[in-house]
Amino acid sequence: MPRPIALTAPAAGPAKSSSPSLTEAALELFEATPAADGGKPGAPCGRIAFQFKPKELSIQKSATWERQRARGSKSAGPPQFTGAEPCKLSFELFFDASTSSSGSVVAQVEQLFSCCVPTDLSLTHTKGSPPVVILRWGTVASFVAFVTSVQAKYTLFRADGTPIRATCSVTLEEMPGEPSRQNPTSGGLATASRHTVVDGESLASIAWQEYGDPALWRPLARANGIDDPLRVRPGRTLLLPAVNLLLTEHG
Repeated sequence: MPRPIALTAPAAGPAKSSSPSLTEAALELFEATPAADGGKPGAPCGRIAFQFKPKELSIQKSATWERQRARGSKSAGPPQFTGAEPCKLSFELFFDASTSSSGSVVAQVEQLFSCCVPTDLSLTHTKGSPPVVILRWGTVASFVAFVTSVQAKYTLFRADGTPIRATCSVTLEEMPGEPSRQNPTSGGLATASRHTVVDGESLASIAWQEYGDPALWRPLARANGIDDPLRVRPGRTLLLPAVNLLLTEHG
């Protein structure tokens, strides 16, 4: 399991202009579909782009231990592990529409708040559910998660009261229901790795070795642009996306 870590975005180089640079980071939203003990990404239902690079991403992972005091003893008994807590990821989003004469940040903030309420599609079923989300930044992807809290603070307004600048604090919690075997980094932020095919290997065997699920050979083939999975030659290098990315494809 991943250790608690705090990641800071790489420092930007010398500024070439007074405007903040854009980023490819985004919070991608999916309809929640049932999975063992939780949910997994279904159909895409939205995307919240980061207007500016996040200053830091904070990931927390904890375990629960209990001690039982022995009768008649002055000291507690040995600690007993009772379970692992889900990963939690927190970050800030900054929205700014001050450069536009008629812009507003209300729509972006409301989209974040919508992550805490059932989606329209889910309300057509027996039980409504908010979306599940994945934070993606370039080749980095978070665990599949649900949004536990959103806090928005409007900091700048037009003369008519329209909010044009906001800072939003967002907290995600890991969604259970992923395969039992995963890459060691898949509980936190995971990056794509590579694998060189050797004699006797197939896409199914590589999917089992890397992800614990041979059925993931199909999205693995799509991720590498392979049309005929039976003709993967030894020596070819495959891109191995984070398991969450393959689960999105496979879902």
